Amino acid sequence: MDISTEKIAELVKRTLLEMNSAQKAENKTSGGIPIGISNRHIHLSQADLETLFGAGYELTPMKDLSQPGQYACKELLTIIGPSMRPIENVRVLGPVRKASQVEISATDSYVLKVKPPVRESGSIQGSAPIRIVGPKGVVELDEGCIIANRHIHMSPSEAQAFGLKDGDYVDIDVNGKRRTRWFDVQVRVHKDFRLEMHVDTDDANAAGIGNGFIVTIVK
Repeated sequence: MDISTEKIAELVKRTLLEMNSAQKAENKTSGGIPIGISNRHIHLSQADLETLFGAGYELTPMKDLSQPGQYACKELLTIIGPSMRPIENVRVLGPVRKASQVEISATDSYVLKVKPPVRESGSIQGSAPIRIVGPKGVVELDEGCIIANRHIHMSPSEAQAFGLKDGDYVDIDVNGKRRTRWFDVQVRVHKDFRLEMHVDTDDANAAGIGNGFIVTIVK
C-alpha cells in the first residue's frame, strides 16, 4: 500500500517528538546535559553594524536561541582571511555587543588561513584578525576571530545540583557514534542561562552527534 507524502511527514514528525521526549526524560533521570551545536557566526558592535549595513541600522531578529535574550538574525555576512578565499552567508547573532567577534571552527581556519586561539566568548584580546564584508561596507578587525571553547551554560540552581560553580572545569563523556571524552570543559553560570553544552561543528561531527544529544559529566 502506498503511503502519502502527508502520512510520511506526520510519521517523521511524531518520531522526532518521541525522540525529543525520550532525550528530555533521560536528561532528568541521568543528570545529563543536552548539546547545542554552534556553526560559524558573528557578533557585532553597533558601530561595526552601521559600517556594514548603513547608519542607524538595526538587527532583524529571525529566531530565538536556546539561551534567553540571544537570537539569530536575518543578516548574513562574508568573512575573509589571508587566503582571500571568502566564507559567505555567515549568520549574525544578536543582540549587539561592545566589541565585534567572529567565531569559527578549526576547519574554517584552514580555509581562511587564520590562526584563531581557542577562547571563551568575549575574550578577544590578542586573537586573530579577520575581515568582515557587508552590503554597505567592510570592517577590518585587528583582533576578534576565535574558536570558542567547549562550555556548559547553567543556571545557579542547576550548578548547585551538579555541585559546580561558575568558572569550574569538568570532563564530559560523549557516548555517540564515535565515543569520546572531552576534557577541561568550562562551566558558565548565570541566572539567565539554561542548561546546555555548546560545541562547534568540528566537535559534533567528530563524535557523530547532533543538537539535543545528551552528554554526562565524568564523576
